[in-house]
Amino acid sequence: MNLADILQQSCHRLEAAPLAYGHGTTNARDEAIWLVLWQLGLPLDTDVDALAHRPVSEEERKAVDALIQRRIDTREPAAYLTQEAWLQGVSFHVDRRTIVPRSFIAELLVEGTIDPWLNEASRDVLDLCTGNGSLAVLVAMAYPEVRVTGADISTDALAVARINVERHGLQDRITLVVSDGLAACPGPWDLILCNPPYVNAHSMAALPAEYRAEPEIALAGGTDGMDFIRALLRDAPTHLDPHGVLVLEIGNEREQFENAFPDLETVWLTTSAGDDQVLLLTHESLLALTLSQAPSP
Repeated sequence: MNLADILQQSCHRLEAAPLAYGHGTTNARDEAIWLVLWQLGLPLDTDVDALAHRPVSEEERKAVDALIQRRIDTREPAAYLTQEAWLQGVSFHVDRRTIVPRSFIAELLVEGTIDPWLNEASRDVLDLCTGNGSLAVLVAMAYPEVRVTGADISTDALAVARINVERHGLQDRITLVVSDGLAACPGPWDLILCNPPYVNAHSMAALPAEYRAEPEIALAGGTDGMDFIRALLRDAPTHLDPHGVLVLEIGNEREQFENAFPDLETVWLTTSAGDDQVLLLTHESLLALTLSQAPSP
């Protein structure tokens, strides 16, 4: 048996199983490549066609078979099995204490999409709902001059984030804090990044097993998915610098977001998933929202 054989076999087994993807891959073939290469100790950027005839020993075959079977039996995301996830080409530790990183905000950081909204004085960045710390690490890499705080309500998630901060040698630039929303993050912040729990109750009930394997607290956003976001937008003006901006990911919940905040001036940012996944809010627009919602005297 060679690498091509075991990749084909593994792909067929995954395709035949009732699996869901979306935690780093979108289909059975890519998932098979990931798991096989990882189990064989080969780099994930290996040219599998060039190594198609690489021999696979009986011991290696059994190990790969066992890993593929574990993926099928547990329905856990592959990233939990390998304890590694990649975001914009950067490797991160991940385990069941936090969701698998997949934020489209990462694209915006690497591509410089947010740059026009910042200025030379921008120094303090908050990654709220930091999870495994991947966005905190990426923003520190993108802007070497800024100070970054990663905040999360989950101490388990912050323990994973600490692994990644240390893994990338950013202990001196990234601070991790336990915070329920903005409660322990007074600011003022020049930039707030947030990929919050935003999945509405109907969608939560329909999630496949791979997503239910992730911490519910990081996904569930209440009936319409906007519970956390309502509190965030209410509190943000007093925590954001007057020239600062909030970059918020809402996944597939644009309709719910616009129903909840129909008069909010919003800038939608383009990602590989389209123009309705990530939005930007200025301090001015957030303040206007707060004033509009204030009770009449």
